[in-house]
Amino acid sequence: MGKKILMLVGDYAEDYETMVPYQALLAVGHEVHAVCPDKKAGDFVMTAIHDFEGQQTYSEKPGHRFVLNATFADARPEDYDALLIPGGRAPEYLRMNKQVLSVVQHFARADKPIAAVCHGAQLLAAAGVIRGKRVSAYPACAAEVELAGATYADIPVDQAVTDGKLVTAPAWPAHPAWIAQFLAALGTRITH
Repeated sequence: MGKKILMLVGDYAEDYETMVPYQALLAVGHEVHAVCPDKKAGDFVMTAIHDFEGQQTYSEKPGHRFVLNATFADARPEDYDALLIPGGRAPEYLRMNKQVLSVVQHFARADKPIAAVCHGAQLLAAAGVIRGKRVSAYPACAAEVELAGATYADIPVDQAVTDGKLVTAPAWPAHPAWIAQFLAALGTRITH
């Protein structure tokens, strides 16, 4: 039976980290409600494409419009089985929203599966829910992870780490790894 997943997005969330997991989770039968504070179902967020092209940090290009299918103000965390936080630039300002932090804290307190990719760890750190955990993130977020009391998992960009029901990864090249680990945390079994 499919799970009901809340996905927290915002403008300039990373394109792949928003689109790919959303579609993958739907494809295996889960229900995903994508929400953004101060926006409603039918509104969109702009995404950004981050790529690794040999410079000292990632490059950024305009991404797609990602249409929200639920309204943040109507989303009740207790109605969801899991939380998904894509990376990109959105987490850096979403973490200033007290309601967003409260939502993240609900999932951690209730020991529900949480997946965060790349800069998504900024929301976890701001919500104070990773103390004592092993957490991966984009390397630029390592200091925030450690300052929040977690151990930064310095893993290859295409890998992921699970600590309890928390699944984290450094960036979109890790989609196969973290999506598989998140599906396991959700109790989803795919057989061939």
